[in-house]
Amino acid sequence: MSSQRPFEIQRIDHVVLRVQDLARAVAFYRDVLGCTVARERPSLGMVHLHAGASMIDLISVDGTLGSRGGAAAGAQGRKLDHLCLRVDPFDEAHLREHLKIHGVSVDGPAASNLGAEGDGLSLYLRDPDGNGVELKGPASACGCG
Repeated sequence: MSSQRPFEIQRIDHVVLRVQDLARAVAFYRDVLGCTVARERPSLGMVHLHAGASMIDLISVDGTLGSRGGAAAGAQGRKLDHLCLRVDPFDEAHLREHLKIHGVSVDGPAASNLGAEGDGLSLYLRDPDGNGVELKGPASACGCG
């Protein structure tokens, strides 16, 4: 029996987030983070968003798909630690100002973290449902953060 897989992972295709208020979540991901609506599926309580080359799907916790997951996540019981969005350019001052205008708090100063491209600066914040979102810049030229 061969131990080789017949495939290679290329990237994360999409992430599905269960949300309490679908319209509020769409507004956050669209207006604050710059995602665009790819498709709305009201019968399922679902909205698909383009996030660069990937997708973020939002499903209402009381919708057809979302209700399968039980109670909504809360401050003490999250189902996802965070999702990371690679952003360019990464200008901390401009990012903070943009988020402040939209009433979004940032969790601490920018710090160097490992991502798919290597170590680089990132900021952490929360969406309206408390899901963590990391905004990650490019890898540092020296690879040291």
